Amino acid sequence: MTRSPDTTAVRAPQVAGAQEATPATAAVPAQATDPTDPADLLDLYLRHIGSGRAVMGRVLGGMAEVRSEGPWIHTDDGRTLLDFGGYGVFILGHRHPAVVAAVHRQIDAHPLASRVFLEPVAARAAQALAAHTPPGMDYVHFVNSGAEATEAALKLARAHGRNAVVTTRKGFHGKTLGALSVTANATYQTPFQPLLPDVTQVGYGDAGELKQALAARRDRACVIVEPVQGEGGVHIPDPGYLTEVAALCREFGALLVVDEIQTGMGRLGTWWGVDAEGVRPDMLLAGKGLSGGVVPVAALIATAEAYAPFSRDPYLHTSTFGASPIACAAALAAVETMEREDTVARAATLGARILAGVRDACAPYREILVRDVRGRGLLIGIEFAEERAVGELLLELITRGVLVNHSLNSTRVLRLTPPAVVADDALDLFFTTLAEALRTTAVRMAG
Repeated sequence: MTRSPDTTAVRAPQVAGAQEATPATAAVPAQATDPTDPADLLDLYLRHIGSGRAVMGRVLGGMAEVRSEGPWIHTDDGRTLLDFGGYGVFILGHRHPAVVAAVHRQIDAHPLASRVFLEPVAARAAQALAAHTPPGMDYVHFVNSGAEATEAALKLARAHGRNAVVTTRKGFHGKTLGALSVTANATYQTPFQPLLPDVTQVGYGDAGELKQALAARRDRACVIVEPVQGEGGVHIPDPGYLTEVAALCREFGALLVVDEIQTGMGRLGTWWGVDAEGVRPDMLLAGKGLSGGVVPVAALIATAEAYAPFSRDPYLHTSTFGASPIACAAALAAVETMEREDTVARAATLGARILAGVRDACAPYREILVRDVRGRGLLIGIEFAEERAVGELLLELITRGVLVNHSLNSTRVLRLTPPAVVADDALDLFFTTLAEALRTTAVRMAG
């Protein structure tokens, strides 16, 4: 992202009607080096976290996020931003009271387990999650992150003799070594090669190319695919694509892994992206929204047949903190809250309103600045004619108090992943801000 030098000190304005943020230093005695001071905080990042993150922080004004609730993030200087980013985590918003309360109760009782005895919270969370998966997907393996869920799926596929993997171009499945092997982006892969062997990339939405790849790897392949490519730029396949993928996997004896880490948990206006076509994969990956926006947690969900190797030997694939009581308490509360508040239906309705409003705001700039606006549920992408426009608009929106994301595998797409708890006044604020930011960005790009 590029921007004129004067933006290095940018601060987002206070959003009208938002709660006043409490400075992080209010309850902390003054120190010689106060980490909430922008200069000191940037120095700490530079010395202990990394120069790249320090530079990004400086470009974004040196603000530190210190508090959040619902769709709002508060910074250390008392400013407030409407969070339409969050990388797809906050389907329930920040710090949903029901999830926070469940986590507090678990901390007070038993946050981490010995891993020797049976642990009831994990069992109840697995039952609650499996109640909303496609029929027959009853086994849940909890992990700590989406990348770990991908790793677990790749290992489980190998336990079935599926050593070849077919992934899609621009697909994103994580950055640990195995997950990176199926994340089709040379920028992230090249420094760490060689990666896993026998990984083939095919075009997303191209069933014909997938058929050729599977025909050459009969009975030894695993296919990993997203219902909608999130980091790939909100790439939505034609209707029937997932049905074709599932049929080809059956024809050529391949295991099907559907990565719903970003698209699942109501993000697309259905519990899972596969629901739209009634597809049942062998394995389903969940994460992000499963956390309830409070404690990191992810999961591999599988059929009895697919899960059999892990079911027989519980020590075949383990993690010290996997299925911890505190994380599973958050997951259980997230599922129960979504049921109680009808979050999935809300995501579908709200997503349609936001998509229509974004298209209206972008309409004056079509073909000149904006190439396409597309989305499903609360996953929306704005594709620009030039990569530079993404950085310009992102910074312009942050300056005006709205947080959004770019797409890691599609540099010309700005991505919106708003929570399902956005009220009408905040939605109006977003549309007004987007229109103003687009106008300023168009003028800047033309100059």
